[in-house]
Amino acid sequence: MNRFTRLILWCLLFAFVAAALAVGGFWYWSGKPVSLSADRIDFLVEPGSRPREVALAMKQAGIDINADAFVALARITRRDTLIKAGGYEAVRGDSPRALLERMAAGDMTQVRLTFVEGWTYRRIRQALSEDPKVKQTMEGKTDAELLQMLGSADTSPEGLFYPDTYVFGPGTSDFDILRRAYHAQQKILDALWAGRDPDLPLKSPYEALVLASIVEKETGHGEDRPRVAGVFMNRLRLGMPLQTDPTVIYGMGDSYQGRIRKADLAADTPWNTYTRPGLPPTPIAAAGKAALQATLHPEKHKFLYFVSRGDGTSEFSENLDAHNRAVSKYILRQAR
Repeated sequence: MNRFTRLILWCLLFAFVAAALAVGGFWYWSGKPVSLSADRIDFLVEPGSRPREVALAMKQAGIDINADAFVALARITRRDTLIKAGGYEAVRGDSPRALLERMAAGDMTQVRLTFVEGWTYRRIRQALSEDPKVKQTMEGKTDAELLQMLGSADTSPEGLFYPDTYVFGPGTSDFDILRRAYHAQQKILDALWAGRDPDLPLKSPYEALVLASIVEKETGHGEDRPRVAGVFMNRLRLGMPLQTDPTVIYGMGDSYQGRIRKADLAADTPWNTYTRPGLPPTPIAAAGKAALQATLHPEKHKFLYFVSRGDGTSEFSENLDAHNRAVSKYILRQAR
């Protein structure tokens, strides 16, 4: 073997060792924990992101990762086309390989946000705007614009969003969550309306939603809902004003400071059911499924009045004299 041949062999051996060391070092890097700026970091992979864009999103979130090496890892492992958009979480001990596998598998983090029964639309919007995991996209949008985006023909957003716990990935937009709540309310309302009791004094699913929102706000004890709904049905059939305080409070808006005065009951607004007959023009809050069911399947009775006993339950009366005695017993006694 001459010197030239030996030189070639040594060069090939050196290249092989160098390549093996490079591959070994690269694989070691891919399995080594990345440096994080916090114990847990949420980051968002936007739809259509390529591996380099994903690496830059991770770096911006506080994950110290080499973008070139991450791109190479994604391509070598053929995960570059499998990365799924969504919200992910990096924790102490995660390696680039683990993070890549998580994104290729679509193993997204989940966030929960609850809209509570009886919340107003304003309160729902507040909850969305205050959640740091929600992407804010609705700032500056009017209610009319949002309703148009939802495809709704209604003129008010009040009561259109189903109160429930919504699970989503970090970075989901406020509008996407609101749209889910809107469609959930429509689906539940349509199904319950289709199975409603016959001869209800309600002309449309929207009227049912309006009355259900009142039942929701008037009921502190769940078992009383069908009976409360029955009182309002009896009043509607007789043409009596509903005379329910939550509608007055809703009409007062920001001027409500925790108590209703006689002047407030007499001050006419579209939602004042003391001064105006029938249902108010819109719901006054988000009605849950139980309130909707009670409204569409009310208890049949002769009660026309009810008053709170102070413990969440209500005292029901068939006539005004009995009601006045109940008011004296449960309200005036408490006021003394």
